[in-house]
Amino acid sequence: MGMKLETAEVSTSLPKREGPRESPKLHSMKRSGLVLEGGAMRGLFSAGVMDELMEEGIEFDGLIGVSAGAAFGCNYKSGQKGRVLRYNKRFAHDWRFCSIRSLLKTGDLYGGDFCYHYFPENLDLFDQQAFNQSKMEFTVVCTDVETGEPVYKTLMEYDYEMCEYIRASASMPIVSRIVCIDGRKLLDGGISDSIPLRQFQKMGYERNVVVTTQPADYRKRHNRLMPLFRIALRKYPKLIHTLDTRHLMYNGQLDYLKAEEEKGTTFVIRPPERLNIGYTCHDTATMDRIYQTGRNEAKKHLSEIRAFLGR
Repeated sequence: MGMKLETAEVSTSLPKREGPRESPKLHSMKRSGLVLEGGAMRGLFSAGVMDELMEEGIEFDGLIGVSAGAAFGCNYKSGQKGRVLRYNKRFAHDWRFCSIRSLLKTGDLYGGDFCYHYFPENLDLFDQQAFNQSKMEFTVVCTDVETGEPVYKTLMEYDYEMCEYIRASASMPIVSRIVCIDGRKLLDGGISDSIPLRQFQKMGYERNVVVTTQPADYRKRHNRLMPLFRIALRKYPKLIHTLDTRHLMYNGQLDYLKAEEEKGTTFVIRPPERLNIGYTCHDTATMDRIYQTGRNEAKKHLSEIRAFLGR
């Protein structure tokens, strides 16, 4: 697919601590980040938020996305407003996009080759040039199945390997093939780091807008599919452990997110209530509803977001 991908392993330097009372002038000097949680089709909420922010000309120095947050978030760097909703509706009934037939035929519920390579290059074109020219740092989160630990990759140029990292970030266990890149075996980033605010702070992003896909009162419970995971993923005991304790990790991240929000270093955009959409969706009216909810929430908080970012 052309040029060689240049990727960078992220920095692990500790973030600078700061208090909540700072002037807008100081805000503008800090590196701003957009953090996108995953959640499969709940990610249409994030897509609505992103489109509203893009329409308002709000830019970020960097974006970190997990799972659907990565698959949809790359469109912020390429500046393609409306593309996420458009292609999800267009291919809603195409078996190659998402179906049990795709799972049985290819090993991926969301068709790996179709979703991440064929349609962005042939059917609903991804703006590769705009992505490459943008200075925004785009980072995705994956999970190493052999260690159970998160893997972070910053991707600045479009090519085949970049798309494979995004595919890995969004590859849900059992219904997706393991993606092999750079000597690692990777799956969904949400398994090991669902809301990577801490990581982005370590990378030097001190003023972050975080978009979650669950409402404020949500708490994750222990996964009822663990018996199935233990059988299907028995070759990867560390991954099984990470899956088994994921609810503890996630709820701890929610506590951290709330604390950072109260300190004034983080601005959070959440759905006002449960979005009531599954991991898959073929109903375009439901897609419109989730997307519009995201746009409405972003619009409601625009003045606060601008003040937070000093824009």
